[in-house]
Amino acid sequence: MDEKIEHLRALKAEARLGGGQARIDAQHKKGKLTARERLTLLLDDDSFHEFDMLARHRSTKFGMEKQRPLGDGVVTGIGTIHGRTVCVFSQDFTVFGGSLSEVFAEKICKIMDYAMKIGAPVIGLNDSGGARIQEGVVSLAGYADIFLRNTLASGVVPQISVILGPCAGGAVYSPALTDFVFMTKGTSYMFVTGPEVVKTVTHEEVTFEELGGADTHAERSGVAHFAMENEVECLLSVRKLMSYVPLNNREKPLLKPTNDSPTRRCEKVKHLIPANVNTPYDMKEVIRDVVDEGDFFEVHEGYATNIIVGFATLDGMPVGIVANQPASLAGVLDINSSIKGARFVRFCDAFNIPLIVFEDVPGFLPGTDQEWRGIIRHGAKLLYAFCEATVPKLTVITRKAYGGAYDVMNSKHIRGDYNVAWPTAQIAVMGAKGAVEILYNKDIKAAENKEEKARELQDQYDREFANPYEAAERGFVDDVIEPDMTRIDLIRALRSLRTKVDTNPWKKHGNIPL
Repeated sequence: MDEKIEHLRALKAEARLGGGQARIDAQHKKGKLTARERLTLLLDDDSFHEFDMLARHRSTKFGMEKQRPLGDGVVTGIGTIHGRTVCVFSQDFTVFGGSLSEVFAEKICKIMDYAMKIGAPVIGLNDSGGARIQEGVVSLAGYADIFLRNTLASGVVPQISVILGPCAGGAVYSPALTDFVFMTKGTSYMFVTGPEVVKTVTHEEVTFEELGGADTHAERSGVAHFAMENEVECLLSVRKLMSYVPLNNREKPLLKPTNDSPTRRCEKVKHLIPANVNTPYDMKEVIRDVVDEGDFFEVHEGYATNIIVGFATLDGMPVGIVANQPASLAGVLDINSSIKGARFVRFCDAFNIPLIVFEDVPGFLPGTDQEWRGIIRHGAKLLYAFCEATVPKLTVITRKAYGGAYDVMNSKHIRGDYNVAWPTAQIAVMGAKGAVEILYNKDIKAAENKEEKARELQDQYDREFANPYEAAERGFVDDVIEPDMTRIDLIRALRSLRTKVDTNPWKKHGNIPL
């Protein structure tokens, strides 16, 4: 028996070495951690339990039968984050460049199936050279097996992809199907076709970083939700994200302990709204003053900055924040911000996370570029997401709520549960200038001093319509509140909505305007 145990220990020690010490050293020289080192950072201490450590590939072509490393290039198993079970896989670039084989895919599929059985999130650490060419179509089939599981798990368990090296070709579609994508600057990249193919087909000269680096995807394409400076920061951020989300769609998020009083007044927000309605201010300051301990975990920070999304807690209750940002494009809704907001709203709704909306929106961005690229269809995605959501939905109108954008941003008419406005709110079809030009066009043209007449009429319009009180009279907002009471009011409403039950008509699925 002792000999057999020693043999087993030797096999496991060999598996832990992956592609061997030389390749591990090469990985470190690139500024990258190994597959197992990453799991050590991601998971709670001593919580990882590995599956399929002794698996080997079955390929016999191109001399592959002579190289059969244990584990076959991916480490899979279960562990805990903040004491809660998660299922993980970590691709090992030291073994065949982390290339995906039949067995490699089988290991990932097995841990994903296990996650669905036990209702646990799936976190994938990606560092792979793509499909294993020696296995041909078998490796491509393996990708498709994973894609199917990503799709079936969507909305059932949270799925997080962490890109820590190359991720190219068909491999990019698994992360694209997951809920959140993390990337590291300088060491990770994603693209369907690489720089050489791009050069051949389109004659464009582009680097790996420009084509598919972390900054590119976090700021231009929107593929990445987070672009982190290094792997340590990246993996710790994944741990923080996990503190806001439940394990599956049947659970509610866990309460987080806080020392921030539920009766604390928000002193800063009283002075944030400028006297001039066209002067910008930073909505993040409002958010940080309202949420627990000023701690706001922003998602998609660099992309479509005219809308803000992210997680926070109120009285220890995790919430999803969606807010217009007056400091970027005046907070207007456009194609990218609509898509960004819609995807975040749908994630929160899928996983029982209440939504808090801070609204200051002058409307949708005008122009031929937006119209020709489908702002109608893309704007409808955000509308659809809010309409469909059945979680508690609360809205605070801080200033502008104009036109169709007022309807879209979780208005009372699309099942907003608790909608309030500050006294500075302006709920109207459009701003005073545009309205007066339409309503009093003849009067202005007939006036001796056209500019003075226009200003007079705009002031009159502001007094009569640019306020929250007509909406309050009709019950379209539940209350007009003093800004410093915002935190107190939201917490009261959230507490009452803990038992909320709302349903949608039975359907196989809706047809969101993709």
